[in-house]
Amino acid sequence: MQEYIDFAEHLARESARLILHHYGRPLDVERKPDQSPVTVADRDAEALMRRLIAQRYPDHQVLGEEQGLSGPEQAERRWILDPIDGTKSFIHGVPLFGTLIALMEGEEPVLGIINLPALGEIMVGARGRPTTVNGNPVRVRPTRRLDEATMCITDNRELLEQGYGPAYERIQRRVRLLRAWGDCFGHFLVAAGRIEIMFDPIMNPWDVAALKPCVLGAGGRLTDRAGKAAGLGASALSTNGWLHEELLALLGGGN
Repeated sequence: MQEYIDFAEHLARESARLILHHYGRPLDVERKPDQSPVTVADRDAEALMRRLIAQRYPDHQVLGEEQGLSGPEQAERRWILDPIDGTKSFIHGVPLFGTLIALMEGEEPVLGIINLPALGEIMVGARGRPTTVNGNPVRVRPTRRLDEATMCITDNRELLEQGYGPAYERIQRRVRLLRAWGDCFGHFLVAAGRIEIMFDPIMNPWDVAALKPCVLGAGGRLTDRAGKAAGLGASALSTNGWLHEELLALLGGGN
């Protein structure tokens, strides 16, 4: 595992240099078929990581947000990449974006990196090991009351469009603080012990794979909205663990 951790951190550092070269500068922004934005930084950072993986582990697969799936069909391991999670923040010069790197064995992520290039923080989560930020172990907050908790979301309009209006109203009345420090940054904050709850109603494999080892290794829980923990869900609720069932109940009653 240490070999893979070292290599994943190398991917994070190399991609960060490329991304930061573009950060804060004027960029041409294109729209993908789903209308999400993409820039040269997204594409080039993923291409760089793919090249490095192919050189080091030619027998591994790679799944990336920008270039899809490649590599041997019978590969035992698969890297999952999201070069810039939070592209909207990135193109606006907001530093709350990250690079997500995960290593899968079968259907489960065994290693996850959340790198926040503009903030200089890198989180590493790996099976059987404590989660770290810049090499220092981190743990979730031990908050046990919802009225003492902080919750993050990415976009309240998205919650409303997905039918979470009633649940959203109930939750925001119950929590101490609700903020939109979203995308991977919100899940990073849960694992780092800075907030207690983060919810994303729609997730792709490259959005969630790296998050799971990080949250679990910090003592938290990450499931989909129905409470399913296996595999990579199409939604993601990260919590400190103590508040998880209460949040699932609130979310389940809202759509």
